[in-house]
Amino acid sequence: MRHLLVFAERDAAEEVAEIVAEEFPMIGVPAVVRETLAGEDDAEDAQWLVVVEDPADTLTPEGLARLDVLLEDCDGWRETG
Repeated sequence: MRHLLVFAERDAAEEVAEIVAEEFPMIGVPAVVRETLAGEDDAEDAQWLVVVEDPADTLTPEGLARLDVLLEDCDGWRETG
């Protein structure tokens, strides 16, 4: 399972990536990437993603709830794919 944690600010994405790596070492260090929205010409409109790879579905419901708390604290949201 892949979880995309989406943020407007790079600092928030990097902070959450560090916390996720510390609290969930079994899934490794998530990547922080910049995603430009389709049709957007302004680089300021780019979103920052923290890509959490969890191919073995090791994140428990409690772990996912913890991610959601981090997202709420940093004005982000989670997409699962």
